[in-house]
Amino acid sequence: MDAKTRAMLNEAEQALLRETTKAELAKLDEDELIELHTRVRRARSKYVKLHRRQGAAQVRKDRSRTRTAGAVSRTAVKAEAFEEALGLVSAQLAKVAAKAAKELERERLAAAARVKGSPSGSATPGRGKTTKAAKPRARSRTPIDEKRASSTRGAQKRSQARRDAKR
Repeated sequence: MDAKTRAMLNEAEQALLRETTKAELAKLDEDELIELHTRVRRARSKYVKLHRRQGAAQVRKDRSRTRTAGAVSRTAVKAEAFEEALGLVSAQLAKVAAKAAKELERERLAAAARVKGSPSGSATPGRGKTTKAAKPRARSRTPIDEKRASSTRGAQKRSQARRDAKR
């Protein structure tokens, strides 16, 4: 962020953007990143909406889109600054979330291996037998199911043809 952009922002906005530097983002955990992401997204949305409203009002006033472009540039600069910050926070949040997901997967696999390798051989603690997870079976379509499906498709097409013929 350059000095000109920084001069446009108030202290609270500058503080929010300072929180989005790489060094600051590296210090945050997933929950803190989610909270920061929400705050930055809100600020970005605020300035994007404000820019659109100001632009629309200026177009009505000037009766020209070309003259309007420069008139609301301050708000556009703020919106762009928060857009860039949101991108940084989103990228860091994605990294941290992926790392947490891998860690959770590793823990679950380790827990499953411990249960599977237990002396009683039980899949669930406290039970005397091993159970496998039931997989849902794909339902096979019988000839009657096929006939019913094709009959329904035909009825729908005939109904649509009647509606189209009325037009």
